[in-house]
Amino acid sequence: MVRFFTENISFDIKNKSKIKHWINDVVKWENKNIGDINFIFCSDKYLLTINKDYLKHDYFTDVITFDFCDGKKISGDIFISIDTVRANSVEYKQLFDEELHRVMIHGVLHLCSYQDSTKQESALMRSKENIYLKKLII
Repeated sequence: MVRFFTENISFDIKNKSKIKHWINDVVKWENKNIGDINFIFCSDKYLLTINKDYLKHDYFTDVITFDFCDGKKISGDIFISIDTVRANSVEYKQLFDEELHRVMIHGVLHLCSYQDSTKQESALMRSKENIYLKKLII
């Protein structure tokens, strides 16, 4: 089940049912089963605290994924900074919703075992993001 939450911000994602359906489809296309995927939309400050406390990183980021997967069952918490997504949409000249969807599917791909630590991994991740973003019809 895909669910949406907020922490210390006011934010409401558009097209919830279509986004949920899309994420379910992506998980199926990756030959996995959907478990519980929670998206928590938050501020830069909130995500920075998580980054420091859990990952020992002292910098801002757009997304942090906590993996609770069990075999092929995909579950996890995906924290997304709306502040950083908004700033990145301006920097990369993308619509806010497009950047948000990219970050959301990036988190889901991490739950599907994709990594982005190397150039090769990052290229594969970006390729998958692009494929799945084209399949989102809103």
